[in-house]
Amino acid sequence: MSDRDLPAAPPPDTILEAALYAGDLDAAEAFYGGLLGLERIVRVGERHVFYRMGAGVLLIFNPAETAKPPGNPDMPVPPHGARGPGHFCFAVAGRALDAWRARLEAAGVGIEADFTWPNGARSIYFRDPAGNSVEMAEPRLWAG
Repeated sequence: MSDRDLPAAPPPDTILEAALYAGDLDAAEAFYGGLLGLERIVRVGERHVFYRMGAGVLLIFNPAETAKPPGNPDMPVPPHGARGPGHFCFAVAGRALDAWRARLEAAGVGIEADFTWPNGARSIYFRDPAGNSVEMAEPRLWAG
């Protein structure tokens, strides 16, 4: 069956949530909630910790726990998870990137890359404690 044979549906509006995976949620919480200052929504034991990101949510899951079948029939979320480093990008105003770079370096977080894209937007890249590639970029990086 081709795409044109399927029922019509409008495209999604925006990303509501995105997930990264980390085996050590205490280290993830110190990084995302402490160093980056994100607002924690909830933590459930060693399974996950969630953070508010404007209108969206950053989900940090322990892959060993999310691979298990759901134990609550009222919340039948299928098992899932990823292994190895993922990637996440925060939108950060250009004038704040220098402050973020200084804060990260002062906390001992190495900056892997700091450059300007062909369209003039700047990005900095670093790693979280789980090895995920984290980027902070000017929102105009994807301006159409």
